[in-house]
Amino acid sequence: MSGRIKHPVFARVYAKCAGPSLEKAGIGVHRDRLLAGLSGDVIEIGAGNGLNFTHYPPEVKRVVAVEPEPDLRALAEQAARSESVPVPVEVVEGRAEVLPFPDGSFDAAVACLVLCSVADQGVALREIDRVLRPGGTLRFFEHIRSESAGMRGVQRALDATIWPLVAGGCHTARDTGAAIVAAGFMVTELDCFEFPETRIPTPSRTHVLGTAISPH
Repeated sequence: MSGRIKHPVFARVYAKCAGPSLEKAGIGVHRDRLLAGLSGDVIEIGAGNGLNFTHYPPEVKRVVAVEPEPDLRALAEQAARSESVPVPVEVVEGRAEVLPFPDGSFDAAVACLVLCSVADQGVALREIDRVLRPGGTLRFFEHIRSESAGMRGVQRALDATIWPLVAGGCHTARDTGAAIVAAGFMVTELDCFEFPETRIPTPSRTHVLGTAISPH
């Protein structure tokens, strides 16, 4: 199955506006937390334009960064060649639901702000599990549905109408933590928090950052 997913307008907006805004808000701290302690062979799912690359620890042997959107993938390829990236990074075309790798290819997988936009979370998580070696680690940093009933209503309305269209397929009301558990992963660390810390609540403000172990 082709990994081609084209969201050229979203790609430009994310690269020029949304990504830099998140960096300015302090997301780098959470990227460091997400990737700390990783080693060996790592697959990053939905790498976007490569904003995680400079945060990988030098103990990582290699990163294979999967990105289906061609404009973002081209930017990720440029980012991978930067001298500020401390590890070898290979950027490849692919979708989370159909990863182009044999079983047991990686020691760890990274999902960063991507499980909100995959077509099927369950299928994607089973694919991630498939390409992990026995006991492999899934690191995840995702925005999820709000704990507020009022905001959950807003999220559901947005997800059913305009949000996925303008945000590259993103959905705001997914219970990603529950999906990870349902896929058989054992969650060993989990932190739920609001980001960015603004006075005005937004539909993509509630996040989880954690670690889970492959069931196989």
